Amino acid sequence: MKRIVILLTLAVLFVGVTVCLAQGPHMGTWKLNEAKSKFSPGAAKNNTVVYEAAGDSVKVTVDGVDGDGNATHSEWTGMFDGKFYAVTGDATSDMRAYRKINNRTLTLTGKKDGKVTLTGRIMVSPNGKTRTVTTTATNSKGKKVSTRAVYDKE
Repeated sequence: MKRIVILLTLAVLFVGVTVCLAQGPHMGTWKLNEAKSKFSPGAAKNNTVVYEAAGDSVKVTVDGVDGDGNATHSEWTGMFDGKFYAVTGDATSDMRAYRKINNRTLTLTGKKDGKVTLTGRIMVSPNGKTRTVTTTATNSKGKKVSTRAVYDKE
């Protein structure tokens, strides 16, 4: 009987550790900390970014405002494998790719009609509570903008 209890306990522990590690530091809801962020004039601001599992993929949902202050909502589902997947609701890109550099760092590239319109780097702090996104982009008016957005995990 003790043997069965020990084996079941180890099995539950193994599953728990696997699930926790699979989540990764990027997963969850991130809120913009505007006081710690820097935006070029005319740059979009992503107020809330949510990373969630979608089967074997990741779904990224972004709510914010464009350079003119109009509300925006975009969604992307894909893998952090550097390949381009469709994005909906983004006026500046129709395809997006994320590439995993290490457990806490991703690169980001956006394209519109086959032309690169966004490049960036996403880094999660070692404690997993802060996320910094540095981007260079071409906004919907064709102007180059750069951002350093800092997010706090909810």
